[in-house]
Amino acid sequence: MRRLIASAVLAAGLAFSGTAAAQTVGIATSNPGSLFHNIGTAVANAANQAGLNATIQPATSPNQYIPFVASGGIEFGVANLQEVNYALEGKEWFEGNANPDLRVVGLIMPLKEAIFVRADSDIKSIADLEGKPMVDGFTAQNTILPQLDAMYASVGLTRDDMQPVQVPSVVAGADAFIAGDSVGFIFAHGAGKVREADAAVGGLRALPVENDEETLAAIREHWPVAFLVEMEPGEAPGVLEKAHYMAYPQLVFTHANAPEEVVYEMTKVLHDSKQVMAETFPPFNQFDPQDMVGDTAPTEYHPGAIRFYQEAGLWNE
Repeated sequence: MRRLIASAVLAAGLAFSGTAAAQTVGIATSNPGSLFHNIGTAVANAANQAGLNATIQPATSPNQYIPFVASGGIEFGVANLQEVNYALEGKEWFEGNANPDLRVVGLIMPLKEAIFVRADSDIKSIADLEGKPMVDGFTAQNTILPQLDAMYASVGLTRDDMQPVQVPSVVAGADAFIAGDSVGFIFAHGAGKVREADAAVGGLRALPVENDEETLAAIREHWPVAFLVEMEPGEAPGVLEKAHYMAYPQLVFTHANAPEEVVYEMTKVLHDSKQVMAETFPPFNQFDPQDMVGDTAPTEYHPGAIRFYQEAGLWNE
């Protein structure tokens, strides 16, 4: 975290010397191998090609760097909408630490998530995990526990029905799975660490959820912004048949005091750079720039982003 803060302060110091196109800005991400690190890298590459110099600054998890962005320590971050909303209002693991200066730059493609097990395992469903050793704890990544709770709730189980294997983060959870300490791990579809685990154990199976209102209601008891998406076989490692998985919105965010012109330029980069970002991180092929504006309440859009969307004809009051 000290390295993150030092790098971010340097980036912030450089970010006000010249026009937006000549500035250096930081993008906070989680650890290498994580989905948000992949996303941040793709956004930074696109920004650099567009002339807005950007560097990524990794930390362990969004619950560490979201408040740092909110305080103005770094210009941008990537995260999921539910966690940004919790941070804004000081709820859940941000209780007592509201971050009212958080602002939205734009929604990107949804995060699709699953519990992964070995493809050659006899575990075919989330219900089959009952009584088995499973990753838990996530002391450095608080956002994961309610997501894990949501998946277990989809089949009427809880974390108490498993043998807990304590890990600090999803990356550490994947490592515990690879080492054989856990029968499964939770991660986002398409992340680099999932591909690593897939290669390490000779193939993964992503455990699906049922596509019905009862299942979705059980999931939303723990993760309110969740929805269900269908994926095709081969679309990502572990997807062995057509099935549904839990998903939720993710976004690029900033803080209220970020310069309007800088946020305008970053919003334009996101809108105009789908191909560049997809070349860096293929899940950006699912990104639709027309969907960058949506319901993010209670977190509001930054004025610089709003100005771009108004010019692009995407903003609807």
